[in-house]
Amino acid sequence: MDVYSTLTRSKENFVTINKNRVNLFVCGPTVYDDAHIGHGRTYISFDTIKRYLEYKGYAVFYIQNITDIDDKIINRSKESGIPASILARKFEKRYIEDMHKLNVNGVNLFARATDHVDEILDQIQRLIDKGFAYETEDGVYFEIDKFPEFGKLSNRNVEELESHRDIVETTKKNPQDFALWKKRIDVDEPTWPSPWGEGRPGWHIEDTAITEYYFGPQYDVHGGGLDLIFPHHEAEITQMEAVSGKAPMVKFWLHTGFLNVNGEKMSKSLNNFITIRELLEDYEPDTFRFFVLSTHYRSPIDFSKESLHQSEKSLDRIRKYYELLDVEVDENKYECDVLAPHMEEFFNSMDDDFNTPKAIAAIFGLINDTKKELSEFSSEDKRAIKSFLDDSSHIFGVSFEAEEVNAGLDDLLNVISEVRSELRASKQYDLSDKIRDELQKLGYEIND
Repeated sequence: MDVYSTLTRSKENFVTINKNRVNLFVCGPTVYDDAHIGHGRTYISFDTIKRYLEYKGYAVFYIQNITDIDDKIINRSKESGIPASILARKFEKRYIEDMHKLNVNGVNLFARATDHVDEILDQIQRLIDKGFAYETEDGVYFEIDKFPEFGKLSNRNVEELESHRDIVETTKKNPQDFALWKKRIDVDEPTWPSPWGEGRPGWHIEDTAITEYYFGPQYDVHGGGLDLIFPHHEAEITQMEAVSGKAPMVKFWLHTGFLNVNGEKMSKSLNNFITIRELLEDYEPDTFRFFVLSTHYRSPIDFSKESLHQSEKSLDRIRKYYELLDVEVDENKYECDVLAPHMEEFFNSMDDDFNTPKAIAAIFGLINDTKKELSEFSSEDKRAIKSFLDDSSHIFGVSFEAEEVNAGLDDLLNVISEVRSELRASKQYDLSDKIRDELQKLGYEIND
């Protein structure tokens, strides 16, 4: 299996630190508002990656952090009058509920930043002791000039580092030095005691403190959105490799592409900001998962009603085919000659950097090659095909069984078919054809 790593900018053979075991960390949300469909895209992708790794026999331990202390949370707390800790717990709960609705259930541990302040303080102190960090009147900062490899993940120069979630101040040695600890005295916001005074952690330090505590200084896979590469993931590498003296911090860096809405960046100011809860008012969760997996996780994806509708039709086509497999799958392994090349294409695609769109194409190749003659297949052949589709369904986290809400559609379609027959009998062909064409647009095959 080959996996693309952002660090090396190439596909590499997937070899883990410990045989058949994967430690996976993905940057989680800052819980000050409901999760949006961009979050959904990233976490569906990594949920599917975990599912496939487990299918291949790996034991995967998946941690996702929860940033529950941050400027955005504090500002929202002041706007709403809700204490920051209560606000964060509220949106953390809603986030996890949203993930469960999307069948994103693979996270083994949600690690809150505020539950790991001791680990954060310990890591900061060790960075100071080793000469990589220093204290000022308003915080503790990492001195990036002491880490020559800064920029190796993003391939950017130190001078390009933008101030991100940092307090504005003039006492830093280098304007690009980033905060590890922010001193906060006599302020109306959550603070913790530290050797450097009351305050709270910087954003970057929470992730490395968490991963070092659970995984040690080196682990297998770190994931997140493309927008986190710089400066966040760059800062993580800098902190962890400096404090441990070991490199690389992570063997494989995986990043998901951007999600746009109708060709534009999702933004509240453009009135195209869509939360997962809003999405699920109109669409089945499986439809959104299938939509996400129809594009490679590293590629940009464009969300629109038309693209969701196409995914709905494509998924329905697989479900209709699955219904034709009128057999029960048992414990036995069955082989089917016509299935073999499509099954090989599916797994070769997944082994090629988790290429879900090519794997989906393999399923449709199977449908195209077998649907007309499927009734003539032996029970053993049908069981082999159904078993393969069950495995594919599990890997994708998408049900190929028709939803119960659609159970009455057959009766409705029979009524429509009878109406069309009466229209043709009365030579109202145009109206009959229009009904047929509209049904076909909705993904129903009508054969006159």
